[in-house]
Amino acid sequence: MLQDQQYLRIPGPTPIPPSVQRAMAQPMIGHRGNETSELLRSIKPRLNKVFGTDQDVLIVTGSGTSGLEAAVVNAVKPLDEVLVIVTGAFGARFVAICEAYGIRVHKYEVEWGKAFDTHEIKEHLRNLPNVTAVFATYCETSTGVLNPIHELAAAVKEVSDALVIVDGVSCVGGVETRMDEWGIDILVTGSQKAFMLPAGLMFIAVSERAWDVIRSNPNRGFYLDLVKYRDDLAKDTTPFTPALSILFGLDQALDLMEKEGFENVYARHTLMKKMTRGAFEALEVPLLTNEEDASDTVTAVKPDDFDAEEFRKVIKKEFGLSVAGGQEHLKGKIFRIGHMGYCSPADVLQTLGMMEMGLIKTGKNIELGKGVAAAQRIYLEWGE
Repeated sequence: MLQDQQYLRIPGPTPIPPSVQRAMAQPMIGHRGNETSELLRSIKPRLNKVFGTDQDVLIVTGSGTSGLEAAVVNAVKPLDEVLVIVTGAFGARFVAICEAYGIRVHKYEVEWGKAFDTHEIKEHLRNLPNVTAVFATYCETSTGVLNPIHELAAAVKEVSDALVIVDGVSCVGGVETRMDEWGIDILVTGSQKAFMLPAGLMFIAVSERAWDVIRSNPNRGFYLDLVKYRDDLAKDTTPFTPALSILFGLDQALDLMEKEGFENVYARHTLMKKMTRGAFEALEVPLLTNEEDASDTVTAVKPDDFDAEEFRKVIKKEFGLSVAGGQEHLKGKIFRIGHMGYCSPADVLQTLGMMEMGLIKTGKNIELGKGVAAAQRIYLEWGE
């Protein structure tokens, strides 16, 4: 392995395209000058396309978790009741944030590795008439599940006036997202996943219905007060110092996505999911999720005859290949492969080849090349 050669295949942060790296290396500019306002004017309408909304997409310097907290502190008051759908570690994070603000939380827990059922959520919500918000995770990074967010708001609104608030951190930009059409009230994502950027920016969009709730809330915090960001974005500025270098990169990353075409971006992610899953199925290595629930951006593998952590150590040592481990009760039981953002089918084939050799070195008896061949066939059939 070459000393400086690393292959990053975790579900975030993800690799950064060379042109984005060059964009971020531009000389610094004044954050209150005309150049920054021009940059924001360039970025704003293109973020709308990614979110699928006519609403402003607010740009905040912070991590994805800052977006989850912003959604909570702006849209919900202490002692309000909320429903949090927990399908993994990041659904549980919504619970922790709400509890930190004295909000009364009703948890709807789903077995890790499975998506929630919108009909069950609707029936559960019938018995919670005082709930003011429903929190859900679009892609549950910890399990590789893509939840049916496109169905959630319609189901909720049949039985409740609760806001629908969604964590889209590990998939927006890599999967189809239609915030307005689907009726989502608040949608959050971060820069370090499908947007092909370093961590440091959070993006959040808010429906008119949610803005009515937010404006009536006197305790929106200070730094995360979304009204400040909306008012300043209308003037092509930000209330606090923006992460300018990442904004340079965002401008270029959006260019790349537009040139590829958003439908092609989403199709590429679907193809990479199918190639990855097909390879492990051919190698008879179990997957955590079924095909229907599986995310297009991250695949969770649950081996039953070799050690997941030992495998991760082997491929890191031999090839500089990084994949993620499990979280909480899945720690040591699964590994997770990120295939989002600056990642192509060619990258998937290379990754699978390295992992096959890692399986053999870990003691797994496989036919070398069988998984890669399965992925190759999926790629060729997809092209046809």
